[in-house]
Amino acid sequence: MTRNTNKIAVTAAAILLMLAAGSCNDINRQEAPVSLVVTNTQTLHQLDLAGDPTGSTNCQQTIATIHMTAVLLQGPTTTPGVAPSDLNQVKVDRYRVSYVRVDGGHLVPSPFVRSTSTLVSVGSEVSGTSFVAFDPNAIFQAPFAALLPQNGGRDPETGRTVITMDVILELFGTTLAGERVSGNTRMTLDFCFSCGGCA
Repeated sequence: MTRNTNKIAVTAAAILLMLAAGSCNDINRQEAPVSLVVTNTQTLHQLDLAGDPTGSTNCQQTIATIHMTAVLLQGPTTTPGVAPSDLNQVKVDRYRVSYVRVDGGHLVPSPFVRSTSTLVSVGSEVSGTSFVAFDPNAIFQAPFAALLPQNGGRDPETGRTVITMDVILELFGTTLAGERVSGNTRMTLDFCFSCGGCA
């Protein structure tokens, strides 16, 4: 019995050692010599689901401008015949949008992933506004549908006429050397219906 227990313990220890070694290799593969820093300059803080009142065009503005910077963390990656800074450029190829309620409610739109194409050089900033923050049909789905007059005009979870949530934008890509890189930013937005327009 003791011999079997010892064999099991030795086998378990060997398996744990192999798992630890494998996870270290995976971590090493994901560490890039650059970090993708993502920030935003938010233009709108309130979105009126009914759109602009007469004479206003605020709802036609972008929600925010996204700023992306590649910051060098380690010494430059070198390959013969290629400038080190070229290999550390980040090719952003997709983004994910998800949501978190900050008003006490729990219902949020479904997250989604979209493709994009942006090249960010080390030490330079690239700005863009062409990220989709919401599926166009989201207004007819939970939690926004509850704010429509025909559905009572109030969020059933909070009893309020305004839904407040953070929109989280995560950007994913690789350096030209093949290292995976990601960064994220978030914006807090109030959603309402016929509340004076976007602001």
